[in-house]
Amino acid sequence: MKKTITAAVLAAAVTVPLAACSTDDATTDAHQISVENCGDTVTFDHTPQRVTLMKPASVPTLHRLGVMDTVVARAGAYPDEYFDDATRAELAKVPSITDKLNPSGHVQVSKEEVVQTDPDLVIGQSDTITRQALADTGIRLVEEPGFCGAITGDARFDDIYDQVRTYGTIFGKSDEADAYVSELRSRVDDMRARATEVGKKAEQALGHQLSVAVLYPSVGGGTTYAYGRSSMSHPLVEAAGLKNVFGDQQKRVFEVNTEEVVDRNPDIIISLYSQGSPADVEKAIADLPGAGDITAVKEHRILPMLINFAEPPTPLAVDGLEKVTKEVSDITAAASAGGAASESASASESATESAAASATESAVPAR
Repeated sequence: MKKTITAAVLAAAVTVPLAACSTDDATTDAHQISVENCGDTVTFDHTPQRVTLMKPASVPTLHRLGVMDTVVARAGAYPDEYFDDATRAELAKVPSITDKLNPSGHVQVSKEEVVQTDPDLVIGQSDTITRQALADTGIRLVEEPGFCGAITGDARFDDIYDQVRTYGTIFGKSDEADAYVSELRSRVDDMRARATEVGKKAEQALGHQLSVAVLYPSVGGGTTYAYGRSSMSHPLVEAAGLKNVFGDQQKRVFEVNTEEVVDRNPDIIISLYSQGSPADVEKAIADLPGAGDITAVKEHRILPMLINFAEPPTPLAVDGLEKVTKEVSDITAAASAGGAASESASASESATESAAASATESAVPAR
């Protein structure tokens, strides 16, 4: 269901100017809330009461802060796999403007459709919905820093925690945000400890550290993208005990050809996607020209994963870390079992050869 906004409502919309960047990440006083986001200082004169979402990345944080009741509309795709039952129930109450995505996973929606939902805050941007495009409406926009190029160095788990606190400031829920950050830190620490143990077993079983490529293929043919150090996928795979074969690339995301992937020969491929089925995404990797020469493809180690489990830095990436850590654990267990079976077969073969030799010696006449 779409809400209609009248000219009178538009005229009454409060316009708060964007200030220049300051050195503080967030400030508040009795009348204003200001946060740094994507190169601008975004200022509100009140806590947002009507929020329109452009993508799912912020949803787990909004749920944990207890402010999903302020969300009045959403655009884009919101896969069930991202959310627990309680969050899915909250989302089900939010009217959808559109779920149309382009082949790159970007939402297709017009400015007019978004303005008609009468928001005082839009979370997320698209080709048509930007801070500049909304400047004449008085509607504030906040984007995940990982999606607007604001992370210029290596991505870090701290980027997740910073953005959670940003939402805490915007919605007047700083205590809840701090509590959520503590929980997320604990989960990451647990996964790092587990990955250290699994990594040791992997090196024993395979003789080397497992390597990975994080790719975004185009289903049905087209451009394939890889992710470097400015992507949240980089610290994620490192925390899981893996070596990113594109870890020498500072860019967040960039085009690659199959030859580059073959040359780097990852043990595992994490195949990111925004829509479609995991089977289609896995097939898109396997069908790349020359992909049969990649270890990950030969050993059937392709892990399809919804993109927000790896990009951008949000709590969903902590869920992604748990998924990747489990996958590494399963691969290591299979390799260890294979090694044990091989050793058992070798021992059995040696025993058979020894018995045969003894029988031969017994058959030789005494001189």
